[in-house]
Amino acid sequence: MRAIRVYSPMPADYQHQYNRLGRLVLCPTLAVLCTLAAPAAFAQQAGIQVAVTSADSGAALAKQVIEVRNRALGVTLTKQTDDFGQARFDGLPTTGHWIVSTRATDGTASSTSALQLRANFVRTVNLVVGTGDPDVRPTEVQVIARRVVTGINTVNAEVSATLDEADLAGLPIEGRDVIRALARLPNVVPSTGFFPEAPVISINGANALFVNYSLDGLDNNENFLGGPKFPVPLGAVRDVTVLANNYSTEFGRTANGVVNYTSRGGTNQWSGEAYLLSRPGRPWDAESPFAGRDLSGNAVGESFERRQLGVAVGGPISVDRTFIHLDVESTRDRNVQVINSPLLTAPANVTGNNSFLLSSARLDHRFSDSWQLTVRANHGRVSIERPGGALGGGNVQFPSAGSDQDRISSLVASTLSYDGAGWRYQGSVQWSRFDWNYATPRAAGPQVTVLDATGLPIAILGNPGFVFDDTERTWQTKHTVSIDLGKHNLHGGVDILSAGFALRGGGNPAGNYSVSLTPAQLTQLRASNLGLELSTADIFALNPRVEDYAVELRPAGFGKRQTLTALFVEDEWRLRSDLTLTAGLRYDYDSLTQLGNVSGDRDNVAPRLALNWRPNERSAVRAGAGLFYDKLLYSVISDALQRNSTSTGLRSQLQELLARGILPADSDLARVTFDGNLTVNPRCVGNVVAGCPSAAAVQALRGSNIANEIRILNPNGYDNPRSLQLSAGYQYQFSGTLSGSLDLIYNRTRDLVRLIDLNAPAPFVPDLAALNSATIAELRAITDPAARLALAERLGLARTQTAADATRPTATLTGGIPPGGARQITISDTGGRSNYRAMTLQLNKDRGADRYGLRFAYTLSKLENDTDDINFRAS
Repeated sequence: MRAIRVYSPMPADYQHQYNRLGRLVLCPTLAVLCTLAAPAAFAQQAGIQVAVTSADSGAALAKQVIEVRNRALGVTLTKQTDDFGQARFDGLPTTGHWIVSTRATDGTASSTSALQLRANFVRTVNLVVGTGDPDVRPTEVQVIARRVVTGINTVNAEVSATLDEADLAGLPIEGRDVIRALARLPNVVPSTGFFPEAPVISINGANALFVNYSLDGLDNNENFLGGPKFPVPLGAVRDVTVLANNYSTEFGRTANGVVNYTSRGGTNQWSGEAYLLSRPGRPWDAESPFAGRDLSGNAVGESFERRQLGVAVGGPISVDRTFIHLDVESTRDRNVQVINSPLLTAPANVTGNNSFLLSSARLDHRFSDSWQLTVRANHGRVSIERPGGALGGGNVQFPSAGSDQDRISSLVASTLSYDGAGWRYQGSVQWSRFDWNYATPRAAGPQVTVLDATGLPIAILGNPGFVFDDTERTWQTKHTVSIDLGKHNLHGGVDILSAGFALRGGGNPAGNYSVSLTPAQLTQLRASNLGLELSTADIFALNPRVEDYAVELRPAGFGKRQTLTALFVEDEWRLRSDLTLTAGLRYDYDSLTQLGNVSGDRDNVAPRLALNWRPNERSAVRAGAGLFYDKLLYSVISDALQRNSTSTGLRSQLQELLARGILPADSDLARVTFDGNLTVNPRCVGNVVAGCPSAAAVQALRGSNIANEIRILNPNGYDNPRSLQLSAGYQYQFSGTLSGSLDLIYNRTRDLVRLIDLNAPAPFVPDLAALNSATIAELRAITDPAARLALAERLGLARTQTAADATRPTATLTGGIPPGGARQITISDTGGRSNYRAMTLQLNKDRGADRYGLRFAYTLSKLENDTDDINFRAS
């Protein structure tokens, strides 16, 4: 039965005032936005599933009138329960709070407290009522006993946890960075990666790079290396949910978990906030023996300071029809680091400043009873300054070698929904862009690492030594249809995301030098008393000895397009009033899987099954099983392009690998090789700086340079990682504010990404019998590294690189590595495996009218994994 929408009446003069404002502001805005919104659909979808049972018999009550009301938006909906005593309200806005109640002839009602909805989720409500007269018609039930249950999931087997608006307001959240608060939820732990800005949380113990982030159900992923694209601040968040296991087929592109933010919207009442926060540092900060981390993941010390300010405002443009919410937040961090190079200058401080400017806007408009529009825009600008030095000293990077990192994100989404009689259409369109320049140099030109007489660095000057400038432009469109068929609720759709990448990367075309100074040169340099103003020109003026020289010959930019296509369908089948079976199917295709091999990974069919049984109105038993497929991170492909080559030497090595059966016999070498970046190490005449050739003078080395590693595309193509997820759980609501749960989880993941060396040397086993106190003393007494290695080799404790190279599979070509070839020839292999088992206990108490609230979670888990990370060989 179709819901009836009733709009709350407002005083005529009050409503006329806002409607006039609405026409002045809204009309020109919608004229622009509807062009974008035309093919789109409403993304902030949510639902409420209501079940009504008799307190006397426990039977389901049919034809019971249910009312849901959102005073903040001026919306009231009514439905009658079906033969199972249930009523479903879909396509509900997430803004404001909803109250669910029954109606009675004497005006009394069984009603819930204010409920908050999250995007793309159906919240369940159990109403237990009693009748005073068994002959009273069901539509005129008189409530004589009330019991309301809203804290358990009686629809499916989803294992999830949410921080709602009240939780976010009550928790201490450092720097208003919402994502760091998620570690308080079950199945979520803090994570560290191989770079400071790596994603900060892991779900189910899996690689943090593969967590999927969404905002109002739409993609919010930085798809190059993983992590959120736009760092959603506290003032723009309505709630945030972590989906850990057995979630709907509408969610995918991860074999891990999903973090889904719901954005904040305006209501019928103008409201807002403004804040100013100062963290002055020492002496106000407590002392700590451990270094902290700033919001970008970089280490900070006791000198760290932070200033934050922000403002948010939301309200009606036209009462009951058009609402707006705006949020702007600014953060500035300051950190003092120490440069300590006693051979060149006295210890000195340098100051680095980080800045975050995050802006969000959301506009909601209701055209009619059936049509609703939402437009959302987000823009983030994050700048990280690397001034040189390090915490507490010990770092010899001078200010000239400093750099700046910029992460700029922009998202624009337009959404529309239609709620018809027995069916609903929903969809979305979003454009986003992400610019990531990891190291903008303060000084163009070469990089110089200065070594003392012992070979230890005493100064790093000039260019950062590399280039990493990535741009990602992404379009996404998503369309869903839901149909009510009595016992069946069918839901299906299509979700297409296409991201174009362009990376400008490689080494330094001006060259990276490692030079050693004689005692006389060091004395001359120290006498100049340049301090922190020391530059590469001052070093080159000495014409020092060159220990190593590397120069980029191919500073190219390149990229590919990744298109992700998903089809999904799901049937929520109510077998009985207390038993629901949800069966779904999802299909995913990732266009990156066909690189290296034309076939691609086209069999990613993921069935999912969930069973939910409600023994009584206070409890639910749930179980689920399903397949979940990951997308490939673009960095897997980008690295295989950037570190690749088409040299004759490499092709001869690949032919040898083909002949040995290490590469598949049908490998297409033209598809797996590519002209990537190329850094070479030319010889400097006289081993001095003045004798080092420029990049233009050594272009001939393109075909003859021997690389330590060349990475090729996988000739078998790539498989998307997949996970079989099993779960079983029990939920019980002790009271209106207290609920508990127990969940058992098992995840078996296959086809994880890892590196494989196709040209690996034969294993070497050291002769440990030769390692005794006498040989250890003899080795320690030798100061020359080359002589020490020679002795270790004679004792059978080590082998030289030349000896190792002679055992590589391709060494038979010329007795070693051919010109233009590589020692390591690596591919990203999708053969990794992991198993995860966990038991999770939760006890949650909403504060309500009490003095306290409680959130307790305990997870006992075990993880087995034979991979390390996407750019590493498993240790």
